[in-house]
Amino acid sequence: MRISVLGGGPAGLYFAVLAKQLNPAHEITVWERNAPDDTFGFGVVFSDETLGGIEHADAVVHEAMSREFARWDDIDVHYRGTVTTSGGHGFAAMSRKRLLAILQQRCRDLDVDVRFSTPAPDAAGLAAEYDLVVAADGVNSAVRTRFAEAFGPSVETRQCRYLWLGTDLVFDAFKFHVLETPHGIMQIHGYPYGRDGSTFILELHEQVWQRAFAPIAASGLGPGESDEKSIELIRELCADVLEGHRILANNSKWGTFGTVRCARWVHDNVVLLGDAAHTAHFSIGSGTKLAMEDALALAACLHEQPDVPEALAAYEEERRPVVASTQRAAQASLEWFENLAQYTHQEPAQFAFNLLTRSRRVTYDNLKLRDREFAAELDEWFAGSVGTTVAPPMFQPARIGPLELANRVVVSPMDMYSAVDGVPGEFHLVHLGGKALGGAGLVMTEMICVSEEGRITPGCPGLYTAEQEQAWQRIVDFVHRETPAKIGLQLGHSGRKGATKLMWEGMDDPLPEGGWEVCGPSPLPYSPKNQTPRELSIMDLSEIREQFVSAARAAARAGFDLLELHCAHGYLLSSFLSPLTNHRTDEYGGSPENRLRFPLEVFDAMRTAWPAQRPMTVRISATDWFPGGNGADEAVAIAQAFAEHGAAAIDVSTGQVVSEEQPKFGRSYQTPYADRIRNEVGRRYGTAVIAVGAISSYDDVNSLILAGRADLCAIGRSHLYDPQWTLHAAAEQDYPVAWPLPWAAGKRKPQTGRTDGPQPRLDLVRTGGHQTAHARWRPESAR
Repeated sequence: MRISVLGGGPAGLYFAVLAKQLNPAHEITVWERNAPDDTFGFGVVFSDETLGGIEHADAVVHEAMSREFARWDDIDVHYRGTVTTSGGHGFAAMSRKRLLAILQQRCRDLDVDVRFSTPAPDAAGLAAEYDLVVAADGVNSAVRTRFAEAFGPSVETRQCRYLWLGTDLVFDAFKFHVLETPHGIMQIHGYPYGRDGSTFILELHEQVWQRAFAPIAASGLGPGESDEKSIELIRELCADVLEGHRILANNSKWGTFGTVRCARWVHDNVVLLGDAAHTAHFSIGSGTKLAMEDALALAACLHEQPDVPEALAAYEEERRPVVASTQRAAQASLEWFENLAQYTHQEPAQFAFNLLTRSRRVTYDNLKLRDREFAAELDEWFAGSVGTTVAPPMFQPARIGPLELANRVVVSPMDMYSAVDGVPGEFHLVHLGGKALGGAGLVMTEMICVSEEGRITPGCPGLYTAEQEQAWQRIVDFVHRETPAKIGLQLGHSGRKGATKLMWEGMDDPLPEGGWEVCGPSPLPYSPKNQTPRELSIMDLSEIREQFVSAARAAARAGFDLLELHCAHGYLLSSFLSPLTNHRTDEYGGSPENRLRFPLEVFDAMRTAWPAQRPMTVRISATDWFPGGNGADEAVAIAQAFAEHGAAAIDVSTGQVVSEEQPKFGRSYQTPYADRIRNEVGRRYGTAVIAVGAISSYDDVNSLILAGRADLCAIGRSHLYDPQWTLHAAAEQDYPVAWPLPWAAGKRKPQTGRTDGPQPRLDLVRTGGHQTAHARWRPESAR
């Protein structure tokens, strides 16, 4: 096979090495526009998992790399005059220049034709001449641009600038320095890459850069030139960090990180590799790692599959989910550093934990395995901040206004669609009573509707008749009599999303018969298949407000401990808040303040009717997941408005406001919104923040709470799977909690057989029907 590789960086060279090694008959040409000894950057980082793959794939390359490694286990967080150290992280780094030299030599040994100082010919011509064209030509890939219509690339840039530098100070660990300067917060990412130097990256928000560096930053720098004026200021700002050592430049210019994504990586016989196909923020050290793992996978797929089309399809199928997972983690890390200033009120221990868990790949449990002493210190700090004894963070007590909760687990409101004429029945008693017996600190009802017309479906419960009130009181009395849990009621009105089928009959599908008129702020249907709502008049708004008040009084008589106003998910009050659904031109539409007016009027009226000693909370959709709708900035303003009106907690959900939404699902995908609201609003007003959304493990709950991203976590589907989720979480953590006495005999630690952390798998490459010594490494996450 004739293979043309465009780009002589780690991805291109390593692929050439592996492909030639697996099949010496391949004719491989590598085109590299730079000279052999030209290189940019300083050090590259590898995890132990990636190094294991390199070792199995090519022992010669691994052995040569091993002689160059700077290894470390510790991460030091320098913050507010304190150094917090966490160990057990297991990374290695080396000079990028030495890595390229090793790969170049290996290419020479294997007779790979590497053409330095030679720009590649046009990719279309190469594709016609060669069996395979591998585009490893970097983040600014000419091949990706040449075939942009086929690859479907996008580049997302964010709000931080960075300068990639080096220093002759050899760090003894991975270093994060938080610098509080007259211009604003800056951060340093530093790590050793050899016996004589370290990588030294300064990163800062665009606003800080404008104040500090914009007046002096050089422009129009030529090839190989560095921004010396900026570097001189960095020397001054980082004098304490550098301890008299030099800063080193290498074509060092200010950049804004761009996350590259492509809809497709393959076009005919052309394939993208490494940064040409995808990028991930440098704060998780993933660029060279991903590139070399790409090379491993592509070479193996070519060897295993019968032809090039099948090999390229297998490569993309295998690598895409791994890359997507890494990009999600990198994006979370990027955004954390972008918003670092919102955490600088935190104590050093919490700040360090927050930083270490920013990408969600390192967690509370994971840190306990890596560094038990550090984890124990965190537990002691958190217990001291609460004023209790040491316990897993989720089992520390919490308060929502005057309401005391035994722990920080909330059973999230979940619609059951099982009421008859709005009356909760035996099912609701078992459902909510069972969840309360299961150990959660707070159990929330589903959305209870304030009127018959305010129901979502015929199966939705209400609180607008005496019979409904009595049925709810029975459930509340059971929870209070039989469990230590508190029980809260979520009150709402369906608005334009009403008169639909039960969820399992067709979610959001309109009733074919027996429906009722729906209403909203504007005559805009939820989807083309749904009813067009009646636009509410001022008189209608007054009537609905009184329905909320009447239901609040009934909830108080029924004995609920907490009342939550549902202003999320596209129901009536949510649709007033969003510009996508509120097109009114009166005082209840238009500006954000006007769109808030009716929800705040309802909240204030309910607050007057609701007992002062019991808290009220609000659930909001922090983003509409659609252009032109509410986003994070608007969510902060909405949360602040409710906090100022006396909300004791903000329950932070997202979406379901418009049917055209484009949500970005994933593990704990909504928590960044809760995080920001807690640190910008909750801390200022003493308002608790509840995180919700794909939080399924007790490890995630502990991590979110200990990092200060939320005060409580609402768990939904996991409680449907396991009503005793909280009790089982305590058992798995060997934490003693009181079980209901009739269940005490079953109290034991489950034998789950669980292992912690990804377990690598070795797939042997087959040659001539026999398993060879050349092994193929696939990370666990690729399965």
